[in-house]
Amino acid sequence: MSEAAHVPFTETKAPESAERLHRGALGLVDISASTMANIGPAYSFYFGFAGIVLAAGIGAPLVLVAAIIAIALLGNTLSQFSRAHPSTGGFITFVGKTFGGTSAVTTALLCGAGYIIAIASVLVISGGFLSMMIQYYLNVSIPWIIFSAAFTAGAMFMMFRGVAVSTKLAGFFFGFELAVLLVVAIAALIKNGGHLSGVPFNPSHIKNHFSGLALAFPLGVYLFIGWENSAALAEETNNPRRNVPRAVFLSIALMAATYLLVAYATVSAFGYSDTALTAAAIPFISVAHSIAAWLAFIAYLAGLTSTLGVLIAAVNSQCRLIFNAGREGLLPSWIGKVHPVRRTPVNAIIIFVAIASAIVLIWALGHWFGGHGNSLDALNFFFESSTMGTLLILVVYFLANLSLPFFYRKYRPAEFNVVKHVILPVLGMAAIAVPVYYLCKPPQPQPYSWFPFAALGVIVVSILYSLWLVRRDPGLGDRVGSIVADE
Repeated sequence: MSEAAHVPFTETKAPESAERLHRGALGLVDISASTMANIGPAYSFYFGFAGIVLAAGIGAPLVLVAAIIAIALLGNTLSQFSRAHPSTGGFITFVGKTFGGTSAVTTALLCGAGYIIAIASVLVISGGFLSMMIQYYLNVSIPWIIFSAAFTAGAMFMMFRGVAVSTKLAGFFFGFELAVLLVVAIAALIKNGGHLSGVPFNPSHIKNHFSGLALAFPLGVYLFIGWENSAALAEETNNPRRNVPRAVFLSIALMAATYLLVAYATVSAFGYSDTALTAAAIPFISVAHSIAAWLAFIAYLAGLTSTLGVLIAAVNSQCRLIFNAGREGLLPSWIGKVHPVRRTPVNAIIIFVAIASAIVLIWALGHWFGGHGNSLDALNFFFESSTMGTLLILVVYFLANLSLPFFYRKYRPAEFNVVKHVILPVLGMAAIAVPVYYLCKPPQPQPYSWFPFAALGVIVVSILYSLWLVRRDPGLGDRVGSIVADE
């Protein structure tokens, strides 16, 4: 059943009647493809890199290096947890089993809020990108909200049909976008081969130095959001103790290499000019167009399919976190129900998308009432929503790193390793904490200046609710992680 020896835990095991997903429906290739589709390299790079260059200039590739280091350290944490206790609850389960019920509920709320805010940017950009494409090629303006609604409905239909069907579709989209990214990047390097240099990797070329790096860092991490996708699919994966860690490192390694190649090719294509690079709305599209008009059209298509792949893969995995929290009693129990035939978490999918849509509406109303109605474009929302969502997710990443050494000391002392379970997670916490400090340090441009206060507000409310819920249900902590993926 597993490679690791099973160690008895002291919690109350889940009842036989607990809702279960479609166990063993996915293999290593499936969850790896789903993870990378969730990352959505074309979607993430097109829009995330545009924000990174605004903050860091031609030193943007170095921001990616910092993000890669942070994600790789987190990959170790997730892999160590998954080998010991694979769970659809992911970080919620890992933190909760280590520190108790209050931490589990708090992490569940922070995870839910962070991922939902981040997925709101995907809902918007899926329609926004097609709207931009039509405007560019046909000079016809169609509101992005129409396309966003249609794409969201279609993605939900595919997810309702079953995890295997939707995962394979997302994997197909990923294959196409990866091929396009590599073709354009290699073509750009060949075309500009006469003036390639190491300028983008020189720290002195980061705009505003460490402040620029800190401002861009959340977007650098956002490019990788979804790397933890495979952990949420553990219950539906065969041999999760082996396949989940493999999928984590395979996905991080392939995406890291892809991003560095594409980022270097993009910055080089602009002649290492800050002015030219930051003037482009989507730098990669401009690079593709400079090579061939037909290649730019293919790049547009890759961006569109990538957003759809992210929409399917991200909601598929991230809604399972709140689904698991629902069936373990951390969130309302109706969230933890599955379809009786297809074994899909329909209620979690619906609530996940509904709240994300409500966030988009509130954001739009906030801009209107704030006198900034002219900034209601998809790209503007993407930068704001992805930064705010990532800020909350970074808190969860920090807690996961913090909990790893305590988890192994408590449950698997014989396997405790100072390097894997202390040094690497401490470095992971530092890789997250330092840039986040500078991101929160005033002054920051509007509306980013109030994001730290909003995040603090979410944290305080989550803790208060957690304390109340655990006092009301003292046995809640025992149920955290009671449903092990391969048991």
